[in-house]
Parts: sequence; C-alpha cells; structure tokens
Amino acid sequence: MSISLVAVSAAFLFGLMVGSFLNVCIWRIPAEEQVVKGRSHCRSCGKQIAAYDNIPLLSYVLLGGKCRQCKALISWSYPAVELATGLLFAAVLYRFGWTNEALVYAVFGAALIVLSVIDLREMILPDEITLPGISLGVIVSFFVPELHGAATRWGGLWASVTGVVAGAGVIYLIGAAGTLLFKRKLKAIGEEEAMGFGDVKLMGMVGAVIGLWKVLLVSLILAPMSGAVIGLAIKARTKQEIIPFGPFLAAGTLVAVFFGDSIIHWYGRLLCFGI
Repeated sequence: MSISLVAVSAAFLFGLMVGSFLNVCIWRIPAEEQVVKGRSHCRSCGKQIAAYDNIPLLSYVLLGGKCRQCKALISWSYPAVELATGLLFAAVLYRFGWTNEALVYAVFGAALIVLSVIDLREMILPDEITLPGISLGVIVSFFVPELHGAATRWGGLWASVTGVVAGAGVIYLIGAAGTLLFKRKLKAIGEEEAMGFGDVKLMGMVGAVIGLWKVLLVSLILAPMSGAVIGLAIKARTKQEIIPFGPFLAAGTLVAVFFGDSIIHWYGRLLCFGI
C-alpha cells in the first residue's frame, strides 16, 4: 500500500498535537492530578499558558525555551516528546498504512513514550497506564488478530495472553536472578531488588500487544543490549547507580514492532545455516 507524503506529513502534525497532550500526562499522572481537566500552566510560576504559547514545537522555539511570564526555563522534554510522537505517528502510518494495526501501534507507542519519560524522571512506571494497557491489549488482540498474525479472533486472544505471561514472566525471572547475583551491591546502595515490579507489568502490557516471540526478542536481546551499552555510558557520566530499565524495554519494543519479524526470520535462517 502506497502512502503519500501528504498523509505522512499529516500524521506527523497530528502526532505533534498528541505529544502535547502526552506532556500533560507525563507531569500530572505521577502527581495524581486530573489529566483532562484544568488548563496548562507553568510549573514554576503557576500562570496559565495561553493557546498561542502552547503550539507544539513552534512555541518552544519562539519563546526561546522560557516561560513568557516568569522566564523560567522550559524543560527540553516538552519539545522532545512532541517531536518523538510526531515521528512515531508518521513512521507507523508509513510502515503499516491505513490499517487497524497502525491505529493500535500509534496508541501503544504513545503509551510507551509516556511511561519512558516518567520512568526517567520519577523512576516509576504508573499502574494507571500499565494495568489498563494489559487489559486493553488482550481485548484489542481479540478484535484485531492480525496484530499477532493470527487467522481468527481466538487465535489473536491466545497469542496475546501467552505474550502477557511470557513478557511478565521472563522479566520477573531476569529481575530475580539479578537480585540474587548482585545482592551485596544492592544492599550497599539501599535497594532490595535489581528490577522493580513496574517493569514486570510493563512487559505484560507489551506482551499483550506484540505476542510471545517478539516479547522474547525484546526482553532477552534488544532491551538488555541497549540497556548495557547506554546504561553504562549514563553511569560513567553521572555516577548514577540505579538506571531505569523502562525506556530500554520501550525502545526495544518499538524496534520489535517495526523490524521484529525480519529479525526473527533472519535469526531463524542463521540457526538453520549453523545447523
């Protein structure tokens, strides 16, 4: 299916607007504030932000990254989230076309962006997103079985449920093994577990949408590889002992969504060739 440049551009612009809303979620969910009620306001002076100062990307540039009222710096995460969401929506439409899969992956990717930024900022993965995400992932898989390459709705449901169990189970086992291996190190820095239970619930949500094989690809290969490389770089620069794993799980998941089938097929051929 050929997707025009106009359609992809429109998806990008729509993604920018959605990204603006995601920024609201990122700040208000951890603070247990209402997401859909209340005007946007400056986090420093509390002044309401006018509509012309709330245009995705453009307002940040025109304001020089500062609040119009108090001149406090606006976090770089605002335009970064908007840009990431715009690029995600454009990429999803280009890759999957006008399909049910594209709609699901756009919403799913938006949730991953919110979770990643919250985890980076607050070191938590809110249940308000992960738990409903698991339920919705299973329900959507029944009505959109093509998410899992299934021929029937019951096939899609089964693939989703097994994905939940595999995703949550594998990450739980990895975390438990890490806790045993690094018990002394964790005790020294005042931590009890190598991986929080939020990561387990996140991978349950991921498994519900992408299924068994892709979730294993994420949890066993993609996320650990990126976490090891980038995590070590962050630790070397900031001396931070605890690195949130959620963003790496999210990044690995998006790679699996776009390229997972190709990676799995390539790895399968490699094994066959080796045998």
